[in-house]
Amino acid sequence: MPHILSIMEARKQLTSLPETLLQNGQLDVLEITRRGKPVLAVLPWELYEAVSETLEVMGDTELMAQLRQSIQEMDSGKLSSWQDAKQELGL
Repeated sequence: MPHILSIMEARKQLTSLPETLLQNGQLDVLEITRRGKPVLAVLPWELYEAVSETLEVMGDTELMAQLRQSIQEMDSGKLSSWQDAKQELGL
């Protein structure tokens, strides 16, 4: 659950926001509100990068099709041994 701060409170606490977002070793999101309505989301850089990469992968239709096919093959038991995979990849 995100922390919620008004835009004025966020402004006052700007320098301590990184610590607020990394409580108990967990990444958290900060919801900034104006007049009680959410207007911004502030998140740690690590979480931003993870979300950004996920969206990039999900936006690549060819890669998503390959992932779906791989999951179906795995679920149906079509697996290769590590040695076979290395040989197939020329490693």
